Amino acid sequence: MTGSRHTAAPGPRLSPAYRAYALGLLALINLLNYLDRNVIFALFEPIKRDLGLTDTQLGWLGSAYILVFSVAALPFGVISDLRSRRAVIAAGVAVWSAFTALGGAVRNFGQLFTCRAAVGIGEAAFGPAAASLVADYFPGKGRAVAMGVLSSGIALGGVLGIGLGGVLEKHYGWRVAFLVVGVPGFLCAMAAARLIDPTRRPSGLPVRAAVAGLAGGLTALRRQFLCTIVGALAGFATAVVLDQGFGADSKLDIAVFGAAVGLGLAGDILRWVRLIRRGKIATTPLGGDIGSALDDIVGAGKRVLGTPTLMYVFVAGAMISFGMNGIVGWGPTFIARELNLTSSQAATLLGKWGLLSGTAGTLFGGALADWLRRYTDRGRVITVALGLLIGAPAAIWLLTVRDQAIFVPVFFGAFFFLSWYNGPLTAVIFDVAPARVGATVAGAYLLFIHLAGDAIAFPLVGALSDRFGIDRAVFVLPCVALLGGLVVLGAARTVGADMKRVAA
Repeated sequence: MTGSRHTAAPGPRLSPAYRAYALGLLALINLLNYLDRNVIFALFEPIKRDLGLTDTQLGWLGSAYILVFSVAALPFGVISDLRSRRAVIAAGVAVWSAFTALGGAVRNFGQLFTCRAAVGIGEAAFGPAAASLVADYFPGKGRAVAMGVLSSGIALGGVLGIGLGGVLEKHYGWRVAFLVVGVPGFLCAMAAARLIDPTRRPSGLPVRAAVAGLAGGLTALRRQFLCTIVGALAGFATAVVLDQGFGADSKLDIAVFGAAVGLGLAGDILRWVRLIRRGKIATTPLGGDIGSALDDIVGAGKRVLGTPTLMYVFVAGAMISFGMNGIVGWGPTFIARELNLTSSQAATLLGKWGLLSGTAGTLFGGALADWLRRYTDRGRVITVALGLLIGAPAAIWLLTVRDQAIFVPVFFGAFFFLSWYNGPLTAVIFDVAPARVGATVAGAYLLFIHLAGDAIAFPLVGALSDRFGIDRAVFVLPCVALLGGLVVLGAARTVGADMKRVAA
């Protein structure tokens, strides 16, 4: 496709200092991304007490943003490849910040679930576009390190969200915690709107123009995903009626919502297939005269199915997402109950040591992957697998420890190794996917790993906890992450050939 992608003219020449600034800004935004995403996990206990929720409902609150994030990641990846990546990032940050802050004003489970789901819309806009930008800022040998720096926001923001959430809850309450962590995103949105795109024509992009540019893409995508949108609205309305009118169990509410969304998405897919077969899709609804946004979605699926390395990465990524995000989400609750700590004490413990070990592990993993890459095309894949195969058994051991003096060093070591995968795994995706569809493939990756990973992990652990206790339920998480480490090893056999095919 040439008419709709901004590849006709080369982008501006950028200095190393500017590239470092852009990477730093995107890493900061990613930190806020995971801070706003994970702050709720530090607030589980007071939210459960104040709103009268079950562990299953807490699990669904953890999955609320994932359900929307996963479905929205691929469409936003398409928009990022077709339109301005800066516009997508700026508007996305503003949306997730607003709904994070609104979480402090809710009065019941349904309202909080809605706010957390809406956070997923903004965060889905950021992920593919930011990864695509960084891949273009840092092509070649330094890519895994750059992706590691970007991904350091995952560890930093993830544990900082838990730590800061615990501190704010202790002194001001959980409602204020949501408000405080949501505000900084608006400033970052304005800064992101003015980034220089490294591969596309330079042009000014104030926040108003960024939102307007995104709106054009969203209008077309609204037509493409009409059944999904209608299904989501109908499912939500039905769930509210069941909850408020009939006092239905939360598992029934969410099951109805999930089924409605799934049926809507299935309807859209069937409609796309009919249009493709009839040859009725000939123009780009997002602009341009060749191809379509739907072609890009279909093309992303073909690209994944036709690239063995991506197949391994997608399956392993879902297992890693299941284990790692599940551990982060249920960690504060597990520690508070099993080590007899308050919610703020548990959040502080995880925040302090998780911040150090997660950041060190993410940066070390990126550096190790690029160092190994000098000697073998398998370097980044080996780094991911090695970290998981060491870290997951350490995490299993960690879950048996009840002595805080032993718990802290084991936690530090386990989280250090488990954080290696962040940068190298993302770098592998852009190594084997053509640059012009990088954001679309990254969106497909995020859609798959979260729907097949942590969207299942949070409510599953909550349901197992209600039945067997949190001390037993959490063991499923590192075990699945360990399987992910074994699966990703399969990519070591295919990554070299796939990289050569893309280069050719």
